[in-house]
Amino acid sequence: MSAPLPPVLDAWRMVAAKRLFEGRLPLSGMPRLLPALADAEGDCRFGLEFGVDAMGMRYVEVRVEAKLPLVCQRSLERFMYPVRVSQRLGLITDESQEAALPEGVEPLLLDASGELDPAGLVEDELILAVPVVPIDPDAKDVMATWPADLEEEEKPNPFAALAALKEQKK
Repeated sequence: MSAPLPPVLDAWRMVAAKRLFEGRLPLSGMPRLLPALADAEGDCRFGLEFGVDAMGMRYVEVRVEAKLPLVCQRSLERFMYPVRVSQRLGLITDESQEAALPEGVEPLLLDASGELDPAGLVEDELILAVPVVPIDPDAKDVMATWPADLEEEEKPNPFAALAALKEQKK
């Protein structure tokens, strides 16, 4: 069952109830992500599914889809970067529990209260998905429009004159 996203939720209660949250969040409401974007246009679809696996590990499955407006560092033009994230986060209360997590499961450290900012979690996943150097795959290569190397005038070798002097002395 899907429910609207509250600003703060109790992760432990959500796990016990096996809750699912789905919806949309505007990119303009993500202050930590905004500096990486060309503008705040658009939104993202998300899904947060809480549960317990067969091994007793409490988790939240995070799914995020968005088209992020970025600035191509090759052409300096705006382009839409598609993002699709699906990540299982193991809920832990102590760093020592991290070693017990299965491979491929990232830890999410919570305090005993289990207080979790779900919108912040979605924003975190989008921040991690932004490339360090955004490049539009459709951008033309700058070198294709760069002028061909101009032929340099051949400068006389300074040692050629010295060689000529040596020849004259012989």
